[in-house]
Amino acid sequence: MPEYKQFPLADTAEGLTEADIIAWQVKPGDKVTVNQIVVEVETAKAAVELPIPWAGVITELLVEPGQTVEVGAPILTIDVDPDGKAAPAPAAAPVAEEPAEEEMKPLVGYGSKAVVTQRRARKGAAPAAAPVAVAPQPAAAPKPKGGYVPLAKPPVRKLAKDLGVDLHALTGSADGGVITRDDVQAAANGSAAPAAATVSTVDSGYDPATRERRVPIKGVRKATAAAMVQSAYTAPHVTEFLTIDVTPMMEFREKLKKSREFAGVKVTPLTFAAKAVCLAAKRTPDVNAVWDEAAQEIVYKDYVHLGIAAATPRGLVVPKVRDADSMSLKELAIALTELTDVAREGKTTPAAMLGGTITITNVGVFGVDTGTPIINPGESAILCLGAIKDTPWVVDGEIKVRKVLQLSLSFDHRVVDGQQGSEFLADVGALLADPAVAITY
Repeated sequence: MPEYKQFPLADTAEGLTEADIIAWQVKPGDKVTVNQIVVEVETAKAAVELPIPWAGVITELLVEPGQTVEVGAPILTIDVDPDGKAAPAPAAAPVAEEPAEEEMKPLVGYGSKAVVTQRRARKGAAPAAAPVAVAPQPAAAPKPKGGYVPLAKPPVRKLAKDLGVDLHALTGSADGGVITRDDVQAAANGSAAPAAATVSTVDSGYDPATRERRVPIKGVRKATAAAMVQSAYTAPHVTEFLTIDVTPMMEFREKLKKSREFAGVKVTPLTFAAKAVCLAAKRTPDVNAVWDEAAQEIVYKDYVHLGIAAATPRGLVVPKVRDADSMSLKELAIALTELTDVAREGKTTPAAMLGGTITITNVGVFGVDTGTPIINPGESAILCLGAIKDTPWVVDGEIKVRKVLQLSLSFDHRVVDGQQGSEFLADVGALLADPAVAITY
């Protein structure tokens, strides 16, 4: 007989509590194999594809694209024994009213747990002559109507489906507008009230009457906002600025592009900045430390996990180059290219954005001269690169056109004093103004 299991939303990274369903990769009736990708979700950190730990046939999708789901909540039902090869249940087994959690198994590839459903006896029910399995019928995944996703638990959805009740037409009587079994029963008996206007859980679209467009705050945007507010109100920010002539760096870049060793390697100003930050951090370790409020300690890191702020279609993300201080210039160039390509595709994993020690943000790619960046939580400094522009510059008493760059450094004044911040920024500037200075470090 069929054996149904519910697949819960996995905790794809430490501390996550919810995720948004982006797109289903399967539909009811599809056969799946172990570890097959079934859904793409967007967490507070990144877009993630989730595999399913069982083989079988998908019987029902319990949530719709655009819906926000708590970690651990079931998102689909699967029949793991569609051919009836498993041992049958006892003949006196009663029909279930709703599923109950019994066995917990780890999700393949993550630390989350999956729920196995078992039928539970209805109180006062007479023993059945034979077990009855009521499976959800394969059908196309339900589509939101006007962006509205009805709030109802899986058993209530199942009841509505059996009774032919459209959940979109109901107003939930429970807290938060959640639809209950009584609401469904009332609708089936023709006594339910029509649904009230409901705020969309996805992009509400443009309203011609107000000439406004509303988009829910969630996913990467929600997490970024929370992190920036936390940082701005817990770390006392100080920002310093430095303008430098980087003509020698740009000339050196052209030489590298023509060299055999760097053939096919993308070397950008960000590459030189990354190397400069790693070298300067060794001389001023305060910028690579962090304030631990709970322990009342300053933690100095003997490594550089370099964060690179990247603009993506889903918002700002900051993936890390692990142990960037141990890499050569060529290795950094390759690592940065791979990191930014993955970020722009929206495929950065949550793990890739954890544990940074210092960050670089490059506003110069947008033609902006400089900025006052906010420090990432868990770090003490962030370097901002501005646009490199042809600018009149005094060289040996004469005005010449040079390649000029503005740098800014924001740092946590609890950890980094003005002297250390200034020394670090001056070191980075010196290395970018003349890459040959690196051999003296």
